[in-house]
Amino acid sequence: MALVIRNAQKVVPLRRARLRRDTQTLLHILGLARFDLGLICVDDQRIQALNGRYRGQEAATDVLSFPFHQDLRAGDIPKPLHQDDYNLGDIFLGVEYIYGESQAHRQDFYNVLTVTTLHGICHLLGYRHSTEAEWKQMLQKESNTLQLFNRFTGTRLQPLTLNTF
Repeated sequence: MALVIRNAQKVVPLRRARLRRDTQTLLHILGLARFDLGLICVDDQRIQALNGRYRGQEAATDVLSFPFHQDLRAGDIPKPLHQDDYNLGDIFLGVEYIYGESQAHRQDFYNVLTVTTLHGICHLLGYRHSTEAEWKQMLQKESNTLQLFNRFTGTRLQPLTLNTF
């Protein structure tokens, strides 16, 4: 598995080692350790442009996911036929936005970054939250994954979407 992390912003100081360790732990828990994943950390201007282009929303956001495997149903793990297809896709993390939200809610930036990365991975696995039923399904997956993550790491992370539908 190759985990590529690119810091394409200069607004928020970023320790990629922590993000790498936490993401690798999440991928291991989810049974995805053999898959490639790209994480691209961007500022508000870049995430807003991407959000406008791909989602029609001209606003900064925390995460945008671009899956390699387009038609997965929620929770399906890709079943590649070729080695080159062991790729989950790319996740753009709006680290400036995430940092602002973490400060506003008095939360640790790296904890929020980890939970946001998990949210992005869930989107790569076909999870959505357009309806209440989809949101509940995604919330359950994030909750279960974070319970295991917390057990491995001694943290106490919870999904960011806990009471948002």
